[in-house]
Amino acid sequence: MDDPRKQAPSASATVRFRPEIVSAAAYRQGRPAPEGGFKLSSNENPFPPLPSVVAAIEGAAQEVNRYPDASAAGLVARLARLNHVADEQIAVGPGSIAVLHQLVTAVAGAGDEIVYAWRSFEGYPSVVTLTGATAVQVPLTAEGVHDLDAMLAAITDRTRAVLLCSPNNPTGLTLGHDDVERFVASAPRDVLIVIDEAYVEFVRDDEAVNGLAIIADHPNVVTLRTLSKAYGLAGLRVGYAVGHPEVIAAVRASGLPFELSSIAIEAAKAALDAREDLTDQIDEIVARRHQIEAGLTDQGWALPDSQGNFVWLPIGARTEWAADVLEAQGIIARVFPEGIRVTVGERESIEPLLTATAEIVRGLSESAETAS
Repeated sequence: MDDPRKQAPSASATVRFRPEIVSAAAYRQGRPAPEGGFKLSSNENPFPPLPSVVAAIEGAAQEVNRYPDASAAGLVARLARLNHVADEQIAVGPGSIAVLHQLVTAVAGAGDEIVYAWRSFEGYPSVVTLTGATAVQVPLTAEGVHDLDAMLAAITDRTRAVLLCSPNNPTGLTLGHDDVERFVASAPRDVLIVIDEAYVEFVRDDEAVNGLAIIADHPNVVTLRTLSKAYGLAGLRVGYAVGHPEVIAAVRASGLPFELSSIAIEAAKAALDAREDLTDQIDEIVARRHQIEAGLTDQGWALPDSQGNFVWLPIGARTEWAADVLEAQGIIARVFPEGIRVTVGERESIEPLLTATAEIVRGLSESAETAS
């Protein structure tokens, strides 16, 4: 029987919402896997949390009746040591996307513009929309990397920030360090340049951009990093920015108090203290990435050189069909109009993944023969 206390909603709300919020598409989370399958749709670390991290969580849970340290001083100090910077150059928040929102909020509002490559991280449009600024999306090159020349040309007097994603999510390609140095040197000094390095721990390309090496000489540059991926804290959401103290002060002022819970703070501190143990996990994920890429290359795939904890299948118009083939093997991946992103997951997921991708290759080949 229906609860008589429940009231049906009125036909329409009378609240006046911002038009851009009403029309905005909500962020789509990666789909969960069915029982016995593999969730390779969210770029998560497949390893369970370390015992020391679990112990820190359990310890912090005993004091959740108290507010956390709003400054997260112990966490900030560890991150500063890790990145060889001063404490005042670190800002933390509930995931790097939240810190990015604080950054953009600090510099942009209605009438301003934010430039970023597309396709790139799906959270970028939401961040821009929430600030009231206008998104200026610059298409990737045919190779799937940022077109830095076109992005530079897209900067106008209204541009307040440029977002660079390296490795790019979802294509996995990095930006060259020298290329970014030239870009930064050519861009206006009053435009904030954010280098999103959420997957930096998985990068093995010596030529890839190192945001930390750029911020030292360019106070308008900030690098974003996260503990959600390599450090296995996706469920607790801890990210941070590294930049000039004045920029970081503005980031901190743009955030809300107590955004990081005491549990997240203590877990992050424990994960950083166990960095050597996590390095073994990271190396294993990279080894699995190489194994998957080798198998895909043998099947005939033309792959971008992914430097993240995922691979990119540039399928094009038949992504939905290919996703169904993957799902039939228990593989749930992230589907985009241009291709499919597959997270490097459990070792046991590699064989069914390569079985499915071989079937996709056969299907694409048969379709091409039929069309000809």
